[in-house]
Order: sequence, then structure tokens, then C-alpha cells
Amino acid sequence: MEIIERVSQLNSGMKIPRIGFGTAASPQNIIQMKQAVATALKVGYKHFDTASIYGTEPALGEALSEAFRNGIAKRDDVFVTSKMYAADHDDPVSALKTSLKNLQLEYLDLYLIHWPINLRKGVSHPSPKEEDFLPLDIESIWRGMEQCVELGLTKSIGVSNFSSKKIGDLLSYAKISPAVSQVLLRWGLEQGVSVLPKSYNSCRITENYQVFEWSLTEEDHEKISKLPQKKIVRREGLINSTTSPYKTIQDLWDGEI
Repeated sequence: MEIIERVSQLNSGMKIPRIGFGTAASPQNIIQMKQAVATALKVGYKHFDTASIYGTEPALGEALSEAFRNGIAKRDDVFVTSKMYAADHDDPVSALKTSLKNLQLEYLDLYLIHWPINLRKGVSHPSPKEEDFLPLDIESIWRGMEQCVELGLTKSIGVSNFSSKKIGDLLSYAKISPAVSQVLLRWGLEQGVSVLPKSYNSCRITENYQVFEWSLTEEDHEKISKLPQKKIVRREGLINSTTSPYKTIQDLWDGEI
């Protein structure tokens, strides 16, 4: 069995656990979140991933706070990631401070730009209307992300749902390079990336973390590598012919779909 390290080192110097607990699916209530987080910590999870648009920051924050109070875990031993929504791009520092308040934390380990799009304040639906789009200036947004690091509000910054071209453009002016571009569980691990399984079921939480106990064969790798690849979450709702910076789905992903 191929041995997989349980942590990776980012270019920021931070170490990120290779398996994270994803919270994109909202729990039924805070009690369910607390139980799930307690199970995850007991099993061995050290990385918890959320986003402002998920609506799970407050529940995750309460769950982690209780775990810290009860001595189940220490803040320094837990890696917490959140993501800034497109309607908050005018002020990343304020957006992060709101997330920290929701999460009951003094700092994040990783803060990401969730999507390369800019929306007016108050927009929260998945398919924005044409009047919801604002001009996109990723360089300006990234300056705000860098300020978050400078103020000690987050240890690392990165992006999510960016094409390789957009990341390349960002690198041309970034003073602080993105530490992460946020991915298929064991397959992802064996490609050298961190993965974020999502479940509030205690049995599945445990089973997902047991991925370290088995590995894919060479034949498995060969078969998987031949499978056609495509984006599952394409976000066609971010495309329109007037106000969006993306007129086609190819524009959004720079052909990487």
C-alpha cells in the first residue's frame, strides 16, 4: 500500500491536513453539527472547511468552540478554512472579520476567494440577475486578501474555482502568492492534493477518514486516468451577455471544462 502523508506544506509555511471536513451541505441544526465535529475530531480530522455562502460558519464555530472548551481539541491543532463570497469583494478585511465572528475565532488558517466574480452587496442567490454583476478587478480584490494576512486575520490566502490562466494572471502581480487552489477521495490524495469529503453521518465520517488504510492499484490509476474529465459545478448562472465578465462558460473556465 502506498503511504500517504497526512499533511502537506503550503508555500506560506503552513501545514495543511490532507483530509478536511467539508460543510458545504448545511446540517439540520447546531446539535447535528456539534455531533459531527466531535466525531470528526475523535476519528482524526484536523481540517474544517466552510464558506460564508454555505451558511455553516456559525454552526461550525459553535461546534469548534465547544470542542475547545471541553478539551477535545486545541485551536493550534485545528486548521480552519473559509471562503469570501463574491458580494463581499469590495472589502475582504471586513468580510473576513465577519467570518471570524461567526466562527468564534481570532484568525483563520486559510482564506479563499470563492469565485472569480464580483456582485453587488446583498446578492446571495446562486444565479445572479444581470443587474447584480459589478466590474471585476481581481488584482484589487487580491490586495485586500493580502491585507488580511498583514493584519494577522489569516495565516494563508488562496483561490477557489479559478482556471490555470486566472491563477497565472494573479501570480504576475501578487505580493503574497496564493497558497491553495481548491478537489475523489483517495485518487485526489495520491495526486498530492487535499480533499474535502462532506457528511454529517458519523459512520460515513469515520469511513471517509479510513482512506489512509487502503490504496489504489496501478491498474486503478490507469483506468481513472483514462476517464473523461469535466467540471461538475460549472456555474452557468454566472454567464450573461451584458454585465457579467464572462459571456460563455468557456470564458469563465478559460477552456478548462
